[in-house]
Amino acid sequence: MIKNFLDHKKAMLFDLDGTLVDSMWMWEAIDIEFLGAYGYECPEDLQRAIEGMSFSETAVYFKERFKLPLSLDEIKAIWVQMSIEKYRYEVPLKPGVPEFLKYCRENGIRTGIGTSNGSEIVDAVLTSLNVKEYFDVVVTACEVAHGKPEPDIYQEVAKRLGVKPEECLVFEDIPAGIMAGKAAGMPVIAVEDDFSKDLMDEKRALADAVIADYRELL
Repeated sequence: MIKNFLDHKKAMLFDLDGTLVDSMWMWEAIDIEFLGAYGYECPEDLQRAIEGMSFSETAVYFKERFKLPLSLDEIKAIWVQMSIEKYRYEVPLKPGVPEFLKYCRENGIRTGIGTSNGSEIVDAVLTSLNVKEYFDVVVTACEVAHGKPEPDIYQEVAKRLGVKPEECLVFEDIPAGIMAGKAAGMPVIAVEDDFSKDLMDEKRALADAVIADYRELL
């Protein structure tokens, strides 16, 4: 029974895009618009190629692959500007997120985010969706040595929360993230997302369980 995954857990660890917020479509739209401005079509393999990379690693990848006449800071600044407006006005929370976060707070369960996104963007989305108060810790991949699928980011979230890996439950939407949680010694629940529906079989094979709505756990 899926509710049993909450037993004896002291912390819930979440990815952001595609896990807490329905935003994966947005990043593909930004990539298409951004690359189009420099005369490139968005390659079909791009999203899988950058899966799990930190915000900074992705900027390096774009600059090198597409020979962009921009500094890494300029690339990231453009992405931040493009994404914040969309996050504020076009990106909703995934089904059941508000109810689940309230449940965690009411039951003394700590919460943390481990995301490949940049800190400025994370702050903007959590603030605009009125859920910032529900998270005790936010760690970005730029703060650790290796991005997903390496375990670094979830190990760091657990460390800052003061909990053991086996006391955590991770929520992820992509294979690299699921592997990161498992490598950190934590059970992982995969969250269904339209953007990664073609990867559903892989996600099911890697994760301990799958949900479409966080209320399934309540």
